Amino acid sequence: MTFTITDFGAVGDGKTLNTAAIQNAIDACTAAGGGRVTVPAGKFLSGTILLKSNVELHLEPGAELISSLDPADMPDLMGSFEDDNRDTGWEGGCFLLARHAENVTISGFGCIDGRGREVFYEDDDDGGSHESPLKVRGYRPRMSFLEDVQNLTVKDVTFRDAAFWTLHMAGCRNVLIDGIRIENNERGPNNDGIDPDCCQNVIIRGCVIRCADDAIVVKTTAPMTKKYGPCCNILISNCILRSHSSALKIGTETWGDIHHVTMSDCILSDCTRGIGIWSRDGGRVHDIMIHHISGNTRRYRDRVRQDSEVVVWWGKGDALFLSATPRAGVERLPGVIESVFLDNLHFVCEGAIMIAGEDACPIRNVSIRDSSFLWKQQGSLVPDCLDEQPSKRGVYPHEVPMVYIRSAEAISLEDNVSLRIDDSMKPYIREAVISEQVFLK
Repeated sequence: MTFTITDFGAVGDGKTLNTAAIQNAIDACTAAGGGRVTVPAGKFLSGTILLKSNVELHLEPGAELISSLDPADMPDLMGSFEDDNRDTGWEGGCFLLARHAENVTISGFGCIDGRGREVFYEDDDDGGSHESPLKVRGYRPRMSFLEDVQNLTVKDVTFRDAAFWTLHMAGCRNVLIDGIRIENNERGPNNDGIDPDCCQNVIIRGCVIRCADDAIVVKTTAPMTKKYGPCCNILISNCILRSHSSALKIGTETWGDIHHVTMSDCILSDCTRGIGIWSRDGGRVHDIMIHHISGNTRRYRDRVRQDSEVVVWWGKGDALFLSATPRAGVERLPGVIESVFLDNLHFVCEGAIMIAGEDACPIRNVSIRDSSFLWKQQGSLVPDCLDEQPSKRGVYPHEVPMVYIRSAEAISLEDNVSLRIDDSMKPYIREAVISEQVFLK
């Protein structure tokens, strides 16, 4: 059965608040045993939309679902669970919400608009480079929060201009994300692309993502780990990713284990980091396969004025970054990163390949083969430090080698790994693999 939102009173003028009309269409669809709720061409403004079991929300070509930015139109997620991880940022609401449902689909060639352009702004406090993260004002909800959905499909739709995380899936099982586009501001803080959080059996394929924060990031946040356990059996392939942060990432939130993740056949562009694996919160990250990834990584300018309100980029143009080190201000040890296998990586980069653990949590069994890395200057900055944000180490002056290894065991760079330095980088990159043990105080 098909239920069209305009039949329930929705008006596509971009001004009328359609929350009740859209929700009534979804509720009627659910009551009838399921079916398709259609959004026709037009601009439909709405508050939080609660997706329900056996419902496909289908956006026809020319359809736009536009998120309200009024907190009165959206319930606050913070009241739903406790969270002692200050970096997660659960406060605020979300536009598309589903909780404890099954057989939920978001489809079609329409657009979902988060209105980030009304939240981010330029204050010219970065020396005129216009490369630093933008400032933030006002209320900015997640574009989606999909929790404990069994059999979730998101296909073909375009997500545009998220004010916060775009597609956040928490504790979901049997997920297909296929052929979607995410078009976010390239300098907007926290506008992640796709975040599988404590999910299992997930396929993400054929997506095109542009954002400022991480493009695709697999994680286990504190409240979701307590409810749903590890994040595992994740396949990510055939995506084109552009980000001012990491393109393909595991962590930073690692309260639970993350394992059996495969990332393959992706093209990355202009990222501060290409591939990153962070361990910070005690979970074990293991059995990770990454292959046939190509692209470039570069460094961007931060703000001239540094204070508690200033957001800075994580990464200095690192093609590959594996890091197990404690967070600042906490006594908790990070977990273990082990059994990571990488091949056919081909990058033009500016920062070091980093594989950096600690004495209490070394990184183990990492293999890189059949790969090439060329250090070439692409921006206006040159290498002068190592960056392990967010951690007790932070950013610190250090000579920048091609490869930096600390507190690691069984690290293998095969003979067919090519490491080359362009003339533009020869004064700044040390032609060496540095392995050292530097203890935290």
